[in-house]
Amino acid sequence: MKSEGGFTDNDKDPGNWLADGRKGCTNLGVTQKAWEAFVCKQVTHDEMRALTHEDVKPFYKKEYWDAVKGDSFFSGIDYLLFDFSVNGGVSRSIKLAQSAVGAEVDGHLGPLTLSAINAMNPNVFIEKFSDAKEQFYKSLITFPTFGKGWLARLDRVENEAKDMLNG
Repeated sequence: MKSEGGFTDNDKDPGNWLADGRKGCTNLGVTQKAWEAFVCKQVTHDEMRALTHEDVKPFYKKEYWDAVKGDSFFSGIDYLLFDFSVNGGVSRSIKLAQSAVGAEVDGHLGPLTLSAINAMNPNVFIEKFSDAKEQFYKSLITFPTFGKGWLARLDRVENEAKDMLNG
């Protein structure tokens, strides 16, 4: 949660626009679109603003941690995959992991990808994954607006993942 900020409705953030044309918002790293899908109803900006860490814990666990099978990895690797799932999407996080280990890049975390990730030297995986993440960020049209924050997050998460792994 320390990587996710408070309430924002920045017009430049593509995540703050809903498919039906409504202007959305984000709170605690949860976009209005994602929250509405999770709670199965439309919500207001006031409801989004009122979200607490306790409210969003089940969301993060189901939508990101479980989706990347966080319990299947070494400490540090789990955090790396989880964090980028939150920031870049589950499928993209899995694709970067697949690319890092030389697996077929399909965005699905099956037994072959799980085995390949767990068989690779974890420190090497962290480096390769982080390098791929940096290239992804730099490829985005919104990099000039949000890139400084993304790269700071990348460095922080990479270092924390290494610390978790190496104890």
